[in-house]
Amino acid sequence: MSRLDQLRKLAAADPNDPFVHYGVGLECAQLEQWAEAIAAFERTLALDAQYHAAHLQKARAQIKLGRRAVARETLHAGIAAATARGETHAAAEMTKILETLG
Repeated sequence: MSRLDQLRKLAAADPNDPFVHYGVGLECAQLEQWAEAIAAFERTLALDAQYHAAHLQKARAQIKLGRRAVARETLHAGIAAATARGETHAAAEMTKILETLG
């Protein structure tokens, strides 16, 4: 069983755990399965809208698919979430990416 299959099995067993869905998204991104990664990050954010790392990774996947305008929106939401949690490093990282998108 692949790592992705294992993570999907965990997500099915505990569908309300944002961390597991985030892990699915990271693994999909590692495999360059961008649409699947975005879906997993969206599930993460549906469970915890303040999960700033999911915003960051979702935006990266959107950029890989050429969805720059949507990625900007995702980054703005992520910056707000990170700032609300006092995560200045994460907010700064997302701001840098946002600046590269113009």
